[in-house]
Amino acid sequence: MSKAKATAPAKVTVRRATLRDIPALVKLNIAAYPVLADENVVWGEAHLAHHLRVFPQGQFVAEVKGKIVGAASTLVVDLGPDPLRNHTWSGITDSGYFNNHDLNGDTLYGADVYVHPKARGLGVGAALYDARRKLCKRLNKRRILAGGRLWNYQDHAEKFSPQEYAERVAAGEFRDLVLSFQLREGFQLRGVMPNYLRDPNSHNHASLIEWLNPDYRPAKTGARKVRVACVQYQMRKISSFSDFARQVTYFTDVAADSDADYVLFPELFTVELLSTTHTKSPQEGMKRLAKLTPKVVGLLQSLAVKYGVTIIGGSHPTRVGKELQNICTVCLPDGSIHEQPKLHITPNESHWWGITGGNSLQVIDTPGAKIGVLICYDSEFPEAARHLADHGAEILFVPFCTNDRKGYLRVRYCCQARAVENQVYVALAGNVGNLPDVENMDVNYAQAAVFTPSDYAFARDGIAAEADSNEETVLICDLDLDDLHEARELGTVTPRLDRREDLFKMTSHVVVPKGAVIDPIGPLGTQRGWSSEVNPEGG
Repeated sequence: MSKAKATAPAKVTVRRATLRDIPALVKLNIAAYPVLADENVVWGEAHLAHHLRVFPQGQFVAEVKGKIVGAASTLVVDLGPDPLRNHTWSGITDSGYFNNHDLNGDTLYGADVYVHPKARGLGVGAALYDARRKLCKRLNKRRILAGGRLWNYQDHAEKFSPQEYAERVAAGEFRDLVLSFQLREGFQLRGVMPNYLRDPNSHNHASLIEWLNPDYRPAKTGARKVRVACVQYQMRKISSFSDFARQVTYFTDVAADSDADYVLFPELFTVELLSTTHTKSPQEGMKRLAKLTPKVVGLLQSLAVKYGVTIIGGSHPTRVGKELQNICTVCLPDGSIHEQPKLHITPNESHWWGITGGNSLQVIDTPGAKIGVLICYDSEFPEAARHLADHGAEILFVPFCTNDRKGYLRVRYCCQARAVENQVYVALAGNVGNLPDVENMDVNYAQAAVFTPSDYAFARDGIAAEADSNEETVLICDLDLDDLHEARELGTVTPRLDRREDLFKMTSHVVVPKGAVIDPIGPLGTQRGWSSEVNPEGG
């Protein structure tokens, strides 16, 4: 008699949640917690959409064979000098909407983990907890804190108080579906909180559990600051992709050694790869480069995770359907990737390279600040920068590629204007050097710089820093975000508040990238005189 073949354990994959997941997550939450559903203490679509708006990095889903079987909702909070004090679920999550999410806080708070009953025992919860721990490390938060329902307390309520029950579970005398699992995941029981959540099984009590990040580094004291590194990249002949990767790794390492939060590479710095081969025409060269997109993105993503920095990856020709677009890949320390296409295409790019403009524009919520990307020529169009600023951007990164001083000054002067108009910081970086054997990319001119609004809180000339022109280097500069927001509200002039919406109105028709949310409410509240018609990508 032959033995039955053992079934391999199902593989659990965890990814960030998207807007498209919301209907499935609502059903999953009800299936996981039918008792709480009866108490109406489950997620609604509005809750989950708002989570993605305020903290997309902290929302995870777990899949088995392509089907969502678990999820985790997370926010960052500042609990002050007494982080282990009692609290309620409604209070710590702002009634489930996460409006109190504070990226500058030192505590990652686990608002919820839920797994489909049929998927329990497959390692789904462990995979979600692991994703949270990795996020906590990447964001350099001091701890993960959560309140856990005392799932099986109802069975012991006649003999033990909630505190005694939790302590006995911690001692291994009882098994609790939730607390026992959390303790196995490395959490410590810090106490029991009354009136945490309406839940008959736990008599409204919850355990207070904590996981301390062993890699935590105390944050810099003082003002809210970030450090940017603008790479003035030397074009040179190379012999392989490995040569290119070595250069990019070197500059990322230099920036990380200087404690930079952001590393900005120039537009089309990957064209250096064309020096490894011969192409019949510039268009053929761009098409050949586009085939390297997975390798380029993989390199940037791995470096962002390894060094714990946000990389604004210049730009690279990328195939989008039948079109060839010039796309900047932004890689965050948690491994997430955002793409920003160049919107406005110069006659030269269109004629020689066959590049087509994209139609999406997004603000990216990074660990240090909200940022936007305008690729070179895009900076010369005021409405693009205003769109980003009105949707919350604090820093605009401008990777550029110009072949002479006149072209460079067009970008520079427009970036300075964008900084003043929108009261944002603008950082730019370009290529220098020559590629004699690469047609239409043979000469470069650049001077990296970081521009500020023009007011008392900033450098006299509105220039925070600038590099020597046409020399390979890394420009490193600190930016004070508190100064920026104070200037917006209390500056000598307040252009963001003084617009004549009775005379001028701006309308946007940008596309929402997949999984992203464009929020029409900026840091100063709803912007008047603004109309935004956004369309889902592919919709």
